[in-house]
Amino acid sequence: MSRLLNAQTHAWLKGFAVSARHLSFTRAAEELHVTTGAVSQQIKQLEERLGFKLFRRLPRRLELTEEGKRLAAVVEDAYQSVGLEVSRLRSGVMSGVIRLRSVPSFLNKWLMPRLPRLQARFPDIELHITAEDSNISLRDGDFDLAIDLNDGHYPGLIITPLMEERIFPVCSPSLLKGRPPLRRPEDLAWYPLLHDITAWRGSQEYGEWRHYLMAVGAPSINLERGYTFNRNHLTMEAAIAGMGVAIARETLITSELDTGALIAPFRARVDTGKHYGIVHATGALDDRRVRAVHDWIVEEVQRSR
Repeated sequence: MSRLLNAQTHAWLKGFAVSARHLSFTRAAEELHVTTGAVSQQIKQLEERLGFKLFRRLPRRLELTEEGKRLAAVVEDAYQSVGLEVSRLRSGVMSGVIRLRSVPSFLNKWLMPRLPRLQARFPDIELHITAEDSNISLRDGDFDLAIDLNDGHYPGLIITPLMEERIFPVCSPSLLKGRPPLRRPEDLAWYPLLHDITAWRGSQEYGEWRHYLMAVGAPSINLERGYTFNRNHLTMEAAIAGMGVAIARETLITSELDTGALIAPFRARVDTGKHYGIVHATGALDDRRVRAVHDWIVEEVQRSR
C-alpha cells in the first residue's frame, strides 16, 4: 500500500479531487494554476497507478465512474478534515472581531445560511455584521470587509470580484388567474409591478425593471407604478403573496422556483453588468483574521458554483 500511495500519487490525488469537483480538467487547471494537459496527464497516470478508470471522457464533458465517485468522496472528506484540523490548530491566533458590511438581501438569502460553516471553522472569530443598502457610501475605516453589488469601481478601495448578477421577472402562479396571458414582456402592461428601489449602487428608483425591459426590447411599458421596497427579499415576499410581478436576482433566488412559489414567465435572463464583490482597504488582508474570512467567502462562492 505504501508503494501505491507514494508522494507522487498524493500529488495526483489533489488534481483528481479538483477535477472531480468541477467535472472539468480545464477548470481544475485554472484552480491549480497549471495547464489542462498537465491535469489530464496526472489523471491518466493516477488511473494507471490505481489500475482502474476514474472518469469517462464523453464529448464536451467528464463523468465520474463508479470507482471515481467512491474515491472522490473519500478524498474530498480527507482534504476537508485536514483543512478543518489546520484551522482549529491555527484558531488560537485567529480570534477577535471582524466588522463585515453587506447589502441586506445578499446577507439574508446567500450569506446567512452559510455562516455556521464559518463559525465551525473559526470559532474564535466574531463577526460584527451590519446590513446596509448600497446607496450608503463605503467609507474606509467603517468596516474590515464589505460585500457590495456594483460595477467594480471603488476609488481608494480594493475589490475581490465574486459573482455576476443576472435578473428576470417572477410572479406567483395565482397572479395569472383572471388576467390576460403573460407570454411576452409587452403583456406586463396588464399586471402590477413590484420594485426594489435600492437594486445596486447608483441605481435609480425603477432601475431593475428599466434595465430588463430595455435589454429585451420592450422599453415602452409604463414601469413607474406598483409597490416599491428597499430590500430584494421583501420584493420577493410580495411576489409570492401574489401582489405583482417582481425582478428576481439569479444569485439570490433559491428554492422559490423549485417549490413553485414563484414562476418565471419569460425565458430571458439579463446580465446587469454588476457583480458582487468583497471590498476592503489597502493592507486589510495583512490581518490574518480578515484574510481568513475573505478567503472563506471566496471558497463558498466557488463551492456554490
